[in-house]
Amino acid sequence: MIAKVQTYALQGLEGVQVTVETDISKGLPAYDMVGLPDAAVKESKERVRSAIKNSALEFPAHKITVNLAPAYVKKEGSSFDLPIAVSLLLADGSLQTDVSEYIFLGELALNGELRPVTGVLPTVISARDKGYKKFVLPQGNAKEAGYVHGVEIYAAKTLKEVIDHLSGHQPIQALQAERYVKNTADGQRPYDLAFVKGQPIAKRALEVAVAGGHNILFVGPPGSGKTMLARSIPSVLPDMSFEEALEITKIHSVAGTLGQQGIVAQRPFRSPHHTATTVSLCGGGNKTVHPGEISLAHGGVLFLDELPEYKRSSLESLRQ
Repeated sequence: MIAKVQTYALQGLEGVQVTVETDISKGLPAYDMVGLPDAAVKESKERVRSAIKNSALEFPAHKITVNLAPAYVKKEGSSFDLPIAVSLLLADGSLQTDVSEYIFLGELALNGELRPVTGVLPTVISARDKGYKKFVLPQGNAKEAGYVHGVEIYAAKTLKEVIDHLSGHQPIQALQAERYVKNTADGQRPYDLAFVKGQPIAKRALEVAVAGGHNILFVGPPGSGKTMLARSIPSVLPDMSFEEALEITKIHSVAGTLGQQGIVAQRPFRSPHHTATTVSLCGGGNKTVHPGEISLAHGGVLFLDELPEYKRSSLESLRQ
């Protein structure tokens, strides 16, 4: 029997729909996975096997073939664990229900628990734009996905909860949409331009640069307050709108730097060390493309302390 389950992979900040096709046929027990999976996806078969057994379910002892379509898209990460497990149970007949309206994302622990994954926010937004409204995600990603409106988010802690929800035995309550609240952080910042005494010309130049969205270069002897002024820039930046917060949160979600708050409510301040490589500044990679410091500072401040100490190749890349 062949079963199909829908999930999503990430290419940069955009989601690409992936269909998990599972075929269980007669023959010696075997488990083959095709569809350009990386090492993390290939290793999912052991996590899925243990998670199913430790969820009081039976793992099919037959020849299993899992295909991740389209085959030309490289599949990376551990978010395919849950859709693979659901497709296995559907193909085996242990689960009999229609899951064509759902998108599944999540990593499985050996005991059947669902662990959070990265890139959930851009994935949910991409899938919503394609017409999908129902998502089954780990509990750890609930806060992040809750800021996407117009969808139904079902956050589960274990694989057993997902199966009970799909079978109708114990439905999971859809999450209420999160309400975005601007975080002004008044009085909470360690650096604020209002606390800076003196330096009227430097403060005026900083305010003009911030108002116009310009770059600014501080030059002066050590101890004159250049770093303190730079770290005070976020205090005069305007509060972010919800659209800006979502755009910035998508980048940090892919990079895995989002944290527990679910959304980036304050403008980022990034200060890489002068030994940072060109790739760490501009982003990229050989196999997996990751955001660099420029992307992580989007909507906020990129502070390059001791600028002349940076490598020439890095400075040329920033200039370009």
